[in-house]
Amino acid sequence: MHDESLNTPETTQATEQNFPPAAPEEQKQEKKCKISPHLVIELILLAGLAVLYILFFTSKKSVETSSPLLFQKSGAVASRVMFINIDSLNEQYQFVKKLKTELEVTGKRLETEILSEQSAFEKEATDFQKKVAANAIPEDRAKVMYEALMQKQQLLAEKKDRYTQQVADKEQAMHQTLLDTVTNFLKRYNRVYKFDYIFGYAKAGQILLANDTLDITGDVVKALNNEYKEKAK
Repeated sequence: MHDESLNTPETTQATEQNFPPAAPEEQKQEKKCKISPHLVIELILLAGLAVLYILFFTSKKSVETSSPLLFQKSGAVASRVMFINIDSLNEQYQFVKKLKTELEVTGKRLETEILSEQSAFEKEATDFQKKVAANAIPEDRAKVMYEALMQKQQLLAEKKDRYTQQVADKEQAMHQTLLDTVTNFLKRYNRVYKFDYIFGYAKAGQILLANDTLDITGDVVKALNNEYKEKAK
């Protein structure tokens, strides 16, 4: 006895004939709905490039249209590193001129004293040589005079070294006084501006290049000279 629910080959064939294959248009629509994984990746990459393009040119435009870095009393973050031109400070600060004048006066005074003693010694030594050459003095006397000249020469050399060191010490003290004066002033000055760093810039120094917009030398020198004038009254 055969089960009627089972399909015979004829029945299967008839069933397949009752449902014909999809039309070409429908197959095309199915193909259109399928998106290649490679295409998805390409679209994502293109979207990412577009975002980068927008971010890059937007940020570039904002930088170009922003105001240049200027010295501002507001203490903005962009203005927190400044420098002072040491060469200009030394030329324009009145206190430096005073210290230099004092050093030059001291050096000139000591130099004049040494040159005077050196000239006297040379004259005495020349006279001694002439007397010895002319046999104008006895040998024992010449020996005593020679030893006295050698002692004077030694004392003169020691005096030169002592005066040279004295001028060097005075110059060092001058630099230290100047450094203390400027540093103490900048501490008071920076209570208003609140910079993070104030560098010293000089030709042939460790800083080879500096942006002129960060130069506060003029403002500092003006304030220093005002304080110096007040103290000098």
